[in-house]
Amino acid sequence: MTIGVNKIYKNIPNSYIRAFDEEISNVEGIIKFTLGEPDFDIPTFVKDAAKQAIEDNYSHYGPTNGMPFYRQEICNYLKRHYDLEYDPNKNIIVTAGVSQGLSNAAHALLNPGEKVVVSSPYFTMYDTTIRSAYGELVEVDTSKEGFKFTPEKLDEVLDQEDNIKYVLLNYPNNPTGVSYTSDELKELAEVIEKHDVYCVSDEVYSALTYDGFKHTSIAQFIPNRTILLNGMSKAYAMTGYRLGYMAIPEDIYQTFYVVHQATLTCVSTAAQIAGAAALRDGDEEVEKMRKAYAERRNFLIPELEKLGFEIATPNGAFYLFIKIPEGQNQDSRKFALEIAKEAGVGFIPGEAFGEHGQGYLRMSYASSMEDLEEGVQRLNAYLG
Repeated sequence: MTIGVNKIYKNIPNSYIRAFDEEISNVEGIIKFTLGEPDFDIPTFVKDAAKQAIEDNYSHYGPTNGMPFYRQEICNYLKRHYDLEYDPNKNIIVTAGVSQGLSNAAHALLNPGEKVVVSSPYFTMYDTTIRSAYGELVEVDTSKEGFKFTPEKLDEVLDQEDNIKYVLLNYPNNPTGVSYTSDELKELAEVIEKHDVYCVSDEVYSALTYDGFKHTSIAQFIPNRTILLNGMSKAYAMTGYRLGYMAIPEDIYQTFYVVHQATLTCVSTAAQIAGAAALRDGDEEVEKMRKAYAERRNFLIPELEKLGFEIATPNGAFYLFIKIPEGQNQDSRKFALEIAKEAGVGFIPGEAFGEHGQGYLRMSYASSMEDLEEGVQRLNAYLG
């Protein structure tokens, strides 16, 4: 008998994004636009809430599904912004970031060999979490449809593939920044319902939309089939607090509860108090950050287009997915390394987001305007 480790995890690589970020970090003076890490500090009143929680000795175990007042604030927030009705005791589980929510969903829903459909390019942690639950990812190339599912294409895929358990949506999208209108989501919901599958909807960038675009959750149309994921990391610049949440249909809630309890026991109680304060009183602060991101986006798009980059229409998140200009190396990894070493500017290769990301780069504009302007100057000097 050979002693070894779990074969699934043995064959799953480390995060491409983080590995590439580390690889180019030794380039002297490089400006990196690699990670989805907001450059803002969290609001002072949120810090004060966290400090007070420590002073009040919130240092013990909390309920598995989250502190009651935080679950209530989550429900209040989802109602206020997206007109969604949830019961804090029957639908909500607080997770250690959306990442854990993705893992919970995969382990709660998938049986070995069952499949998940995703629009490609996609955030590649999706593949990791699905494979770790002995599932299989079905990548659907949407580059010719503006990086979005059409109801016709989704219907075709669900007709052709066996053993589909859920459709994984992410909008506004990482890496492309594109999102879906309410009408588009309604049509996708009809297809999902027709084929009797679930939808896991990663909406962590929902508060960050631009040009008057309004976010709609697909849970409005199929609440009994939607597992909604959201969290505090992106909109509130609280990445280190590791706060996410899931809104789950009541009939499958218990299974998710057991998976979550077996994985984590409970999320930090002090962090949840800070999160509750942010959800309750943070709309104005989020709006300030959203406006800053919009300004950065509006600065970058014309500047990059002058250099020959084509850009997917980004109406949300804080990423640009840019097509490498003709005449340049179309291997995204090689070109990203060239730009890093020769121009001192760091992007993530498009191949990090699946096979249909080849020929592209992802740029995060969750950076200061000063760094963005300097990055554009360096690109102009090298490519212009």
